[in-house]
Amino acid sequence: MAKNIPDEPDIKGEPEITDEDSMFEDTATSRFGAVLLRWLLAAGVAALFMAAAWYFSSPPLVVLGVVAGIVLFSCAHVVLEWERTVVLRFGKFNRVAGPGLIFMIPFVEYSAATVDLRMRSTAFKAEHVLTSDLVPVDVDAVLFWMVWDAGKACSEMRNYERLVFWIAQTTLRDVMGGVGIAQMGVRRTQIDKEIADILERKTSEWGITIVSVEIRDIEIPEELQESLSAEARAEREYNARIILAEVEKEVSEMFVDAARTYKEEDAALQLRAMSFVSESVKDKGGLVVIPSALSDAFEGLEKITRK
Repeated sequence: MAKNIPDEPDIKGEPEITDEDSMFEDTATSRFGAVLLRWLLAAGVAALFMAAAWYFSSPPLVVLGVVAGIVLFSCAHVVLEWERTVVLRFGKFNRVAGPGLIFMIPFVEYSAATVDLRMRSTAFKAEHVLTSDLVPVDVDAVLFWMVWDAGKACSEMRNYERLVFWIAQTTLRDVMGGVGIAQMGVRRTQIDKEIADILERKTSEWGITIVSVEIRDIEIPEELQESLSAEARAEREYNARIILAEVEKEVSEMFVDAARTYKEEDAALQLRAMSFVSESVKDKGGLVVIPSALSDAFEGLEKITRK
């Protein structure tokens, strides 16, 4: 974010620091070492001039050393690995410098902003947004994004973090307004991708790229939750009955086919009778009393096998 720019007044709906945000500490963002290095360079140059002034007994060298130290401190900057600094020359954009130790022309160039290029996360939500079937829902999402061109991000926008938040929120409202309440759970991945694509088209020209959008939660009114639950139960019961009817139909068709086979082939019916008798005494054993009609079937089967 650009330095030396006053913050805008608070606007309703602006993201606030929550307990979840306070759980995470920002690591590797201390600039103490970079500032200390600038001081040491300036102090080292001033000390060299003072040593020369003492050696040559020349007081003007002391003043020159102080001036040289101040100038070096103002024109030398240390840019961290994940940062880029925007350099202006006479108020006009000149270049994006860094990382490492950079030098600028004294009184001509200066660092206007230092931008962090690491990936960021922005939480945003859409409250009481109407779906395509006019159902009010609350949607909570997280946006993952990063700055890839520090020059565009600082020269074309005053506060790009605030801009990304507002664009993400309005885009979420627009996309959710075209989705039905029944589709939100099924199309969540598609909705995430659709929002990310729209944001990418809007922010790419400002030097910002959208990595992904993740919808964390969709809150539906309680009275509607009961209706949706009843509808889901009714649909499951309907599907279960349809499946049961299809199975019964297939079984009945198999019975019809078996009856036709037994009617056309006497040997098939006799084999079935023998199989029934064998299965009835296979596990526990016992004596089988065969009626005369069934014994005739066995005799008929014996004749068939002899042929």
